[in-house]
Amino acid sequence: MKQTEIDYWINTMLDMGDGVSDLNITVGRPLQVEYSGQLIPVKVEPNVVKLTPFQTEVFALNLIAGDKRLLADLARTGSCDLSYRLGTRARFRVNIFSQRGNYSTVLRKLPTTIPTIEEMHLPKAMGEMAHEINGFILVTGATGSGKSTTLAALLEKINRERAVHAITLEDPIEFVHPHHKATFNQREMGADFDTFSNGLRAALRQAPKVILVGEMRDRETMEIGLTAAETGHLVLSTLHTIDAGATINRCLGMFEHEEQPQIRNRLADTLRWVVGQRLLPKIGGGRIAAFEILKMTLRSRELVLHAESEEKTFYNIIADGQAHGMTTFDQYILRLFEQSLVSEEDALTYCSQTNVMGRGLDQIKASQGEATTSITGLAMEEEPGPDKNDGFS
Repeated sequence: MKQTEIDYWINTMLDMGDGVSDLNITVGRPLQVEYSGQLIPVKVEPNVVKLTPFQTEVFALNLIAGDKRLLADLARTGSCDLSYRLGTRARFRVNIFSQRGNYSTVLRKLPTTIPTIEEMHLPKAMGEMAHEINGFILVTGATGSGKSTTLAALLEKINRERAVHAITLEDPIEFVHPHHKATFNQREMGADFDTFSNGLRAALRQAPKVILVGEMRDRETMEIGLTAAETGHLVLSTLHTIDAGATINRCLGMFEHEEQPQIRNRLADTLRWVVGQRLLPKIGGGRIAAFEILKMTLRSRELVLHAESEEKTFYNIIADGQAHGMTTFDQYILRLFEQSLVSEEDALTYCSQTNVMGRGLDQIKASQGEATTSITGLAMEEEPGPDKNDGFS
């Protein structure tokens, strides 16, 4: 296989349409793309019914292009991350990994233009986040839920409105930010720094006002991130957690038990916002994002300091905090359902609390004149009245 053949494969996979998000190269399967959340096969000429180990290995090695660091990562850890550009058509975030002695490759398509908060119809609170001067903003969710895109939109607003120095530490660089009002320096792991912790430590000497850290992967990175937020920097990063409560616990879990009271105090002082994301199937095709937003207020700060209890939970604080720009996943999904953007089934599948979602769905359906249950034909059995001919007068 030559590079031209590999690029032909990639081009053909992209030709499947704008809904393509990932390209999947796996032994024993045809070429596949993830289209609107579903894997579908792609035909090429000559057609590939099942990829061979040789084909997947050559594909991977062509993308690595002899990079010694990537080859060492692949040999040592079983996977490596890189970026790949297909001429002027597309850029990809790539992960190559070994499985059962073979190589697989997944290419995540990266947008070529930087989205804005308005174009993405993000919650209004995102605009408020762009005005934060210091502290921590964490965007959380599963892999592929759109965390990087949300952060790119947030940075774009900062770029357009504030004359500041911004440094990004990424693995790899996903969105290339041009200089507008802000000055951007974007550094890629492997090429420009070796670990997030070392890159973040160096960033503190590079006079930024805004720092993006691709992911808070370990204790050392979190420790330096807290220090940066405490010393006047705005630090933005991601975590793979399902909601705000899990995010706080994940941050604490990076430290020893005896250190956690101090870390609670530091988080309470530096954390500004936690944004959670989930992607839901959209009626009519495609996917749509649902958000959970926690803002640090007196009530939420108290919960960070003293932990949740049966009476006091992050969920309850967020549910009551709509005036502050907060929203639970359930509240957001109910709005999507009310706008006929997601189905009732998917609303129940992706919600946080099924009982809350069920009541909310019934209220919306009742207000729209729909039945709130599928059970029909039920009625109280009428008790027999007195027989007119029973002989009593």
